[in-house]
Amino acid sequence: MTQTSKVVLVTGASSGIGEATALRLAADGHRVFLGARRTERLEKLAARIAEGGGTAGFRRLDVTDAADVRAFVSAAVERWGRLDVMVNNAGVMPLSPLSELKVAEWDRMLDVNVRGVLHGIAAALPLMRAQGGGHVVNIASVGAYEVVPTAAVYCATKSAVRALSEGLRQESAGDIRVSVVSPGVTESELADSISDPRAREDMKTYRSVAVPASAIADAIAFAVSRPAEVDVNEIVVRPAASAQ
Repeated sequence: MTQTSKVVLVTGASSGIGEATALRLAADGHRVFLGARRTERLEKLAARIAEGGGTAGFRRLDVTDAADVRAFVSAAVERWGRLDVMVNNAGVMPLSPLSELKVAEWDRMLDVNVRGVLHGIAAALPLMRAQGGGHVVNIASVGAYEVVPTAAVYCATKSAVRALSEGLRQESAGDIRVSVVSPGVTESELADSISDPRAREDMKTYRSVAVPASAIADAIAFAVSRPAEVDVNEIVVRPAASAQ
């Protein structure tokens, strides 16, 4: 358990990496505030954390709505008086070849994966600056470093997350820590949003070797647990058996 309890907000907390992160950070002694659209899952997760001796709250959250993200952050601050860590984790991955022209799915990835992160930064940054510090953790992907067929738009959004994170780090002059955690193939529901039959079949092969979501949560916990003068900027976590 950590010596210093922090107030940590996690978006996309209803499953996968977000859920694992909430469980790990709560176990470390942090107070976690959970956001996602599926509130029934958040309620069960908060109850599970409480049963384990942790502290958690939750609120329905749509990261594509800037006002809703501000209200999410305000609810946590109203409850616990501050905001120490903002984990911008919510994401979608409906892969398809560009030639399929799935423009609505492209727009959805831009809205959730890029604007959602920007909304999280915009809601958290003024509070962190006012209190003299904080930590923004953005979840990118190995797709931020490479591009593969059917994933052009997804990789573009994750490259954007990496660029935004680096810009925020450079502008923060040490008062706001910024970490990018980039998972490789991870056990999650992310691939469930793939509607293209070929991309869905290819993903089954690609995901034959995967790390558990808890491995990504461990990386996030490592970055969060460093002393204030240490800023862990980038962590890439891949399955050991993966070449990608």
